[in-house]
Amino acid sequence: MAQGPGPAAPVESGPDPVEQARAMAGAADSLEALREAIAAFEHCELKLGARSLVFCDGAPGARVMIVGEAPGREEDRQGKPFVGRAGQLLDRMLGAIGLSRAESVYITNVLPWRPPRNRDPKPDEIAMMTPFLARHIELIDPDLLVIMGNISCDALLGRRGITRLRGQWTEAQGRPALPMFHPAYLLRQPQLKREAWADLLELQAKMKALA
Repeated sequence: MAQGPGPAAPVESGPDPVEQARAMAGAADSLEALREAIAAFEHCELKLGARSLVFCDGAPGARVMIVGEAPGREEDRQGKPFVGRAGQLLDRMLGAIGLSRAESVYITNVLPWRPPRNRDPKPDEIAMMTPFLARHIELIDPDLLVIMGNISCDALLGRRGITRLRGQWTEAQGRPALPMFHPAYLLRQPQLKREAWADLLELQAKMKALA
């Protein structure tokens, strides 16, 4: 008696994007190698619609590393993080406590590519780019992290709720980390200036304590 067809062979899935990101990030032994690894990573569709890979700005030897969310239109155009109105506000905030991106902070984002129409990054986009961010932090090896905005808190702390988290020291990637409002949010909510100033004073005090 003729037998029917056997069970279908399992369909082989492609490589897991997060695992591949971990492998590529882990193999990067310098900032330039990490940038090249991110450029070679093909699983994040944001890359297809972005003009620039926005990698970093500031001083690589800085004690403070700021992690933002994702590039906006101006950042995508110039290829640097925090260069639009939010970046100008960030520079003023840092200057108020004696810091500058040229000498004393290093800046990057969770996402190196601008999301279409500045939408929030999707969970899978955050997950697949977080290994590169973790390696970025290892290579810079800052004393302190400043985590700006909900997307950054999600990537580094596994939590959202910046209104609740801001101003309270926690730990991320094995070092002290301070969640703060993103400057773009402060532009929309100027009444939060007092809270932002309090957070800056927290950062200044921690730097002095660790000096």
